[in-house]
Amino acid sequence: MSGFAIPQHDAGSSEPAFAGLIAARLDRLPFTRTIWWLVSLVSLGGAFDIYDIFLSTYIAPGLVASGMFRSTTSGMLDADGVGFFIFCTFAGMFLGSMGFGFIADRLGRRTIFISSLIWYSFATAVMAFQNTAAGADTWRFLASIGIGVEQVTIDTFLPEFVPPGQRGKAFAFSQLLWFSVVPVVALLGWLLVPRAPLGLAGWRWVTLAGSAGALLLWWLRRGLPESPRWLALHGRNQEAEVVMVELEARVSKDLGKPLPPPGPIREAVPGKSRFREILRPPYRRRTLAMSVFNLMQTIGFYGFGSWVPTLLIAKGMHVTTSLEYAFIIAIANPVGPIFAMWIADRVERKWQLAASGVAIGMFMLLFAQQSNPAIVIFLGAMVTVSNTWMSCALHNYQGELFPTRVRGRAVGFVYAWSRASAAFAGLLIGFFLREGGATGVALFIGAAMAIMIFTISAFGPRTRNLALEEIAH
Repeated sequence: MSGFAIPQHDAGSSEPAFAGLIAARLDRLPFTRTIWWLVSLVSLGGAFDIYDIFLSTYIAPGLVASGMFRSTTSGMLDADGVGFFIFCTFAGMFLGSMGFGFIADRLGRRTIFISSLIWYSFATAVMAFQNTAAGADTWRFLASIGIGVEQVTIDTFLPEFVPPGQRGKAFAFSQLLWFSVVPVVALLGWLLVPRAPLGLAGWRWVTLAGSAGALLLWWLRRGLPESPRWLALHGRNQEAEVVMVELEARVSKDLGKPLPPPGPIREAVPGKSRFREILRPPYRRRTLAMSVFNLMQTIGFYGFGSWVPTLLIAKGMHVTTSLEYAFIIAIANPVGPIFAMWIADRVERKWQLAASGVAIGMFMLLFAQQSNPAIVIFLGAMVTVSNTWMSCALHNYQGELFPTRVRGRAVGFVYAWSRASAAFAGLLIGFFLREGGATGVALFIGAAMAIMIFTISAFGPRTRNLALEEIAH
């Protein structure tokens, strides 16, 4: 598929009726291969978000073996501790999400897609050649800023293109692409980290692979269109119409027949993106609920996923064996999204989030009590499946809750708390691992899941099968 036409824009004011018509035209589009292709190109950026996060997991033994880092330290903020390296990853993502999410509302979604992967690729390549803990930490932080803003923009962009009845499936497919990369980085870690091909430490090769892949995706993404919803709300009606006409023509060609007429037109509310809007009714309750939810969910997701090899070592396994078992567990990552593709649009999103939280807490506690390798691997896989199912519902849900004019800023704000939580969760996991072993870690994760489940069950609104403009009102 060739790139969409992206004409030069003229400043102007948006018309609510025209923006509502664009939304109605988008919502009636069938989910053909054209829409699948757009979803795929956007979603592959998230694969590098996941690669970047799990990179820490699988190169950690190599960083320790190199003498640059230690697996445990006396202080939580010791720069040569693996926990601090993980902290730098999520601290950078926090800054990217919180500090730059507004750019997608102000300058457009496509601007972020053009710049963020270049930023990540360059900084990650530089990190691969660092020889001190301080140097690796610094470049790790800088690389993660690019990935942080990329993730926010994916959650902002996808719901604006996909019709209401298919959003769950689209996000589940998106997450399938994301989490399919986890076995890849796990396999690279298992094969390369204990070795030094061509005299270069294995962990450096694993890092460089992520940098090269991000650069390739940037090249593939150059033809992505801007969101017509965003264009219309910013008065760029001619550009929105050009993108819509081409998109409709391609979808009609996929179908082999004319498109159905648009459904009911709901006027979108124009205006600039203002931070204070998400802290006022009717969005304040959503903002607070999703901020608390994200603070807690990350403890379960990354508290396990980023520490799998280390948790296995704590259970008495050799480094090489732990990496092998971690790779086997990582293979389960795509299973959650596959399950979610079947259930995503059939069950209300908030109840999927609550159910996945129950599963994470239960399987994590059982994992901590086992020593039989087969049972440990099975339970680790079930924690992984539950986490990825939760991730599918979460990214879909938070992208639906806010209006187009402020979606990037709002998603960036609430999702940034997951990055802050993950940054400190890494340090806290190290503390609980040292003081209570795998059981201490499991109890910590279980408590976080309990808070998460209560918050989303009590305060989360319903969104399934509703148009974005209907949810916004």
